[in-house]
Amino acid sequence: MRSVSLYALLAASAVLAAGCAIGPDYAAPTPPKASAFMGQAAVNARGLAATPADAWWKGFNDPVLDRIVDRALAQNLDLAGAAARVNQARAGLGAATAALLPSASVQAQAAAVHASTQTPTGRLLAATPGFDRDGSLYEGNLVAGWELDVFGGTRRDREAALARYDAAKAGMGAARLAVAAQTADTYVLVRGLQARLAVARDQVETQARLVDTVRLQYDNGAAADLQLQQAQGALAQTRASIPVLEEGLEAALNAMDVIQGVQPGTYRGELGEATPIPIAPGLADAGGPAELLRRRPDLVVAEQRLRASNAEVGSALSQYFPKFSLSGLAGTATTSRDTLFENPANQAQGVVGLRWRLFDFGRVRAEVKAARGRKAEALAAYEQAVLRASEDVENAFVSLVKRERQAQALWDGQASLAKARSASQAAYEAGAVSLVEVLDADARLLSVRDAQAQARTEAARAAIRSFQALGGGWSAS
Repeated sequence: MRSVSLYALLAASAVLAAGCAIGPDYAAPTPPKASAFMGQAAVNARGLAATPADAWWKGFNDPVLDRIVDRALAQNLDLAGAAARVNQARAGLGAATAALLPSASVQAQAAAVHASTQTPTGRLLAATPGFDRDGSLYEGNLVAGWELDVFGGTRRDREAALARYDAAKAGMGAARLAVAAQTADTYVLVRGLQARLAVARDQVETQARLVDTVRLQYDNGAAADLQLQQAQGALAQTRASIPVLEEGLEAALNAMDVIQGVQPGTYRGELGEATPIPIAPGLADAGGPAELLRRRPDLVVAEQRLRASNAEVGSALSQYFPKFSLSGLAGTATTSRDTLFENPANQAQGVVGLRWRLFDFGRVRAEVKAARGRKAEALAAYEQAVLRASEDVENAFVSLVKRERQAQALWDGQASLAKARSASQAAYEAGAVSLVEVLDADARLLSVRDAQAQARTEAARAAIRSFQALGGGWSAS
């Protein structure tokens, strides 16, 4: 009767404590107060249509880019690793959930014994009438146990495991966003280098024609050797820029294949034909830093890590309190197979357990301090991540707007310099100006055309950084 009352008391304690757990409940950090990003107005003033929320890279309207990004998201090995981490975290959550539930196992054995008569026990038994050195033992039991989570330490462990699982899932989203952004960025870089190579090669052809003109004049005695050497030197300088650009293009093409999870050179043929640099698409109203917390996956990761560390504080505090457990056994044990499961062979056992680190509070105190320190570290990391995220957005917005303005200014200047270059060569051929003026016009035109290609490339890359900084696709609501 007394044991029944004890069981009832422990069960009642478990029920009463089921709704609470030791330690602080998680409270989300206060979101930033800024209602909008500083650069949002300038981005909105671009007046372009908003990009689709589900696949932001489609806003560049480039089918080749779409195909490559889709392939990278399907084949990238970093994403495979992120998926494996999600599976690991899911398994950890399953183990933490199982710890809250009773456990049971079946144990069985059959043994044959031939006892020694030369041990102290054997000599004593050998002197007993009817002693048989040979014997058997048959036993089968159902064993069950349950550690009662009276003070909620196990529930805090599960809460931490759940937060780590959510962090792993958000990390998968962050990895997908990073792969898509890296793929798009590398693609734009490839197109930019191809455009710069086209400019350089076109300039080589122009300067080669100029060298032919000067050589013809030199052969006819109308030009000095100095002029011929100057023209040839300018041509060699332009030709020297081509291998550098080709080197960068080769590296970008190799990187593109690796992003797609294949050996360099596998998909190179898709990008062999140069196409225009993609134009940066429009961005929907991104809201402000507060919305960024819910949309950007790496910030979700940081917050879930903070949540896990908060739960770990409660788990550490629970070590100050006793642990109660219930265990039981029901089965049969006999020396003869004929009496298995008969009433004389049946056995049962019930145990109420208590485990309390009563004389280990110094170590428990250190564990609690360490858990609180990890929580403070996670909070600082989260707050720093929020600030860095806002910085990423602002920098990307500024870069996008300024690079587009630079590209437009260079485009306007390019038309003027092209006319000036044609006029200077005509004047040179007519004997009105020196060759130096033609070479100077060539150098200025090459410089502005190359800079314009770079500006268009950087504008598109800034748009990609904007999408990545904002957490990928989104809707204005």
